[in-house]
Amino acid sequence: MLKEMGRTSQAVLVILYGFMTVKAFEMEIIPANRIVKQVGETLRLTCNTTGCASPSFSWRTQMDNPLGGTVNNYRMYSTLTMNPVSTVNSHDYLCTVFCGEKEKKEKSVKVEIYSFPRDPVIEISPSSAAAEPVTVTCKILDVYPSHYLEVLLKKGDHVLHEKNFYEDESTNTENKTVTYSFNPTAEDIGKEITCVAKLPIPNMDFEPKERVTSEKLTANFGPQNTVITASPGNWPMEGDTLNLTCVTESNPPAQIVWTKHLADESIQLLTKNNVLSIPDARFSDSGLYTCEVTNVVTNKTEKATVDIVIRGAPDITKLSIEPSTTVREGENVSILCSAEGNPSPRIILRRKSDGADTGPYSEGRILLPSVTFLNGGDYECVAENEFGKSRSEITLNVEYGPKNTMISVIPATAVKEGETVIMKCTSSGNPAPVISWKKKKTTGEPEKIYTDAILTIKNIKSQDLGLYKCEAYNRFGKEEKDVKLLVQERLEKPDQMIPLIIAFSSVTAVAVPAVAILIYVTRKAKINGSYSLVKALGLKV
Repeated sequence: MLKEMGRTSQAVLVILYGFMTVKAFEMEIIPANRIVKQVGETLRLTCNTTGCASPSFSWRTQMDNPLGGTVNNYRMYSTLTMNPVSTVNSHDYLCTVFCGEKEKKEKSVKVEIYSFPRDPVIEISPSSAAAEPVTVTCKILDVYPSHYLEVLLKKGDHVLHEKNFYEDESTNTENKTVTYSFNPTAEDIGKEITCVAKLPIPNMDFEPKERVTSEKLTANFGPQNTVITASPGNWPMEGDTLNLTCVTESNPPAQIVWTKHLADESIQLLTKNNVLSIPDARFSDSGLYTCEVTNVVTNKTEKATVDIVIRGAPDITKLSIEPSTTVREGENVSILCSAEGNPSPRIILRRKSDGADTGPYSEGRILLPSVTFLNGGDYECVAENEFGKSRSEITLNVEYGPKNTMISVIPATAVKEGETVIMKCTSSGNPAPVISWKKKKTTGEPEKIYTDAILTIKNIKSQDLGLYKCEAYNRFGKEEKDVKLLVQERLEKPDQMIPLIIAFSSVTAVAVPAVAILIYVTRKAKINGSYSLVKALGLKV
């Protein structure tokens, strides 16, 4: 009995718990608050439900107008999609949810639509000159609702015209136009003409509610007040990028032509842009530049000029030898050096081997009349100013025939038979002379015997004596030098000397002991106080 009562109590608790956990039938619309959308955007309304196993959904407007969107029903929710949003979607939308046959719930959300997508468009009818009437037109495109639209036309801070469209009853987007004409003064040219469009819809939160467009008031005039600006200035350094900018006042914009006045008084056409750019400026870019501006409507032209001077360290533009770097001795020679720079450089010409200046010369010129081989060598040109110096070299090659020919003989011109004789011939010339040797024959005619600077005669004999001639020659001439070689016979021949050597040896063998005995006796006689040879020797007579 007690067990049955316990089971009954548990069942009741389970049923009560089930009732407590079952959710009540509810629904909602997302987004739930008041909705503001612009024409062309996308809007999706979602109707959600809870506490109903099989809900059914229905969408409608409060005034039963067309939905203007697409409905999609799902198990527990339904969506109404408006893509794109248009003016027909400006309604209160209601979602009704049925749960079975007896239960239903309904909620609504307000959708407000506007259109203010872009800034106004200003058109100012051109005037041919100042003080003639101009017409300003301001267009506001695709606006909704237009009866809230307010438009202001302003010149600078001054209001020219004001208009609203309160009486409009539009149901769709519209284009609105505001026009105003007035006579501008000369002071008005260049001022801002502004169109201010406002759409202050009450109690509707969106941005922007004001759109503004401005345009300068223009008239056909000019060119006038034309000026040239130079960057980095009228005195740039060599290697800088030079930009010349031509600025003028003209309407319509003037055509611009840049020219440069050349040294020969001709004019060089450069470019037709308002900016003339010269990268890596050189000294040759110095000069007078002209900017010429022309208004083809007013048929007027104006010019502006600027004088450009490029500064920098010197640059040697020419280092030459006239008539040539290779000349013959006796010719007249000019060495020329020119350099460009600003300030004008000081030019020094010198021969490097001299170690001293042969200038300076204001014109960078050295004159060498009747040049000699001593004038040949490397010449250096140095150009210098406050910004630095430049250096260049050139070689003067003086060609001449052989000269200063000399012969040296080792060991001497008079030698003994059997010795070796070395004769060396030297000579200067350009090109270097070719050396050859000749020997005078018994007939008196010279005979060429060798071609080289050094002639070596080994084991010389009497027949090698005679007159030798060294000839140095190149394409500009030749020079000769003579030397007479004398050969002496020896006093004794080797086979005659042997008896003499034997005889000298014999005499030496006898004389040396005799001299020794004589020295001994002399010393003994001195000791005995007598110089008698007999007594000194202790001989008996």
